[in-house]
Amino acid sequence: MLLSLGILLLLVLVTSILFIKFYPTFGGDLSDERKSKYTGSNQFKNGVFANTSKDVPKDPSFSEMLTMTRKFFFTKVENGTPEKQIAVKEIDSMDLATNHTKTRMIWFGHSAFLLQMEGKNLLIDPMFGDVPAPHPWLGARRFSDKLPIEVAKLPKIDAVLISHDHYDHLDYGSIRELKEKVDVFYVPLGVGVHLEAWDVPKTSIVELDWWQEVTFKDLQFACTPAQHFSGRKFSNRQSTLWSSWVIKSSTESIFFSGDSGYSTHFKEIGEKYGPFDFAMLECGQYNKMWPDIHMFPEETAQAGVDVRAKLIMPIHWGAFKLALHSWTDPVTRVIKKAEELNIPVLTPEIGAPIELGFTGQNGVKWWE
Repeated sequence: MLLSLGILLLLVLVTSILFIKFYPTFGGDLSDERKSKYTGSNQFKNGVFANTSKDVPKDPSFSEMLTMTRKFFFTKVENGTPEKQIAVKEIDSMDLATNHTKTRMIWFGHSAFLLQMEGKNLLIDPMFGDVPAPHPWLGARRFSDKLPIEVAKLPKIDAVLISHDHYDHLDYGSIRELKEKVDVFYVPLGVGVHLEAWDVPKTSIVELDWWQEVTFKDLQFACTPAQHFSGRKFSNRQSTLWSSWVIKSSTESIFFSGDSGYSTHFKEIGEKYGPFDFAMLECGQYNKMWPDIHMFPEETAQAGVDVRAKLIMPIHWGAFKLALHSWTDPVTRVIKKAEELNIPVLTPEIGAPIELGFTGQNGVKWWE
């Protein structure tokens, strides 16, 4: 019996190692040569990337990790997921192809957006997969059974902006479907190693450090700070940088927070690049067990004030269950706090076009 159990455990261990090593969704690993290129970054220390606050993220002890795992898998959350599939607005591919004047955004749920600006098509954190995990068996499915538009029907994409390498933001299947129609991928330092592992040409990848700026045709992108972490497997935590993004045209300015805990960087970004016409701010997947890497809704509203946004939109919710709050908790709490702070909030349905210049609630609480 003991021999059989030992053989079984060995087989599980070997299978797990081989799965992580060869399954393509895990992406690439930084070579020593590549790491040497990042030594000039203020965020790259002792071979890994770090937040400005030294103690973030806090490395949990083994017992804390067991507690978090137990709570996540065995705690019953009231209204943790929608009772039925979320309805999404369908997008007309011809309408997308012919829009060359209006600045318009379309939310795909969670943190994924299509942005049409100055006649350019941009994608932000294009996670279009069903499950935010390395394998479909390892995570819960999306709240909606379809997307506003199939990836194959999207127009040519001029640029993709990616905030970090976690599965709910950087998706292997999505990148494989998109790569032939994308001109340039803009990513934080190190994230390019995953794209290269998935056969995206090096010439199509631009890596940026915090506060670095780049001009793309008629637009300006700035890679800005966030307070988070990275890694697609246990052996490469903190091996790539995480970020927020600033997107500017000659007349409009947009902020995308990526994933981030609340900190002073929001004020710094607002002072340098604000005010913003529109800010997409993380608001979901929070918990008291990880308060420094994801914002609570009240902090999301305050972050909108800090970056000097005229209008904010809560993101990082509405698609996946990745924490222990109800699926509607983020939006109801951020609206309440935003009213106190006198900052307008936009809460569009997934797939509904968002045009800059809209200055308040859309009036439909579609999540109720």
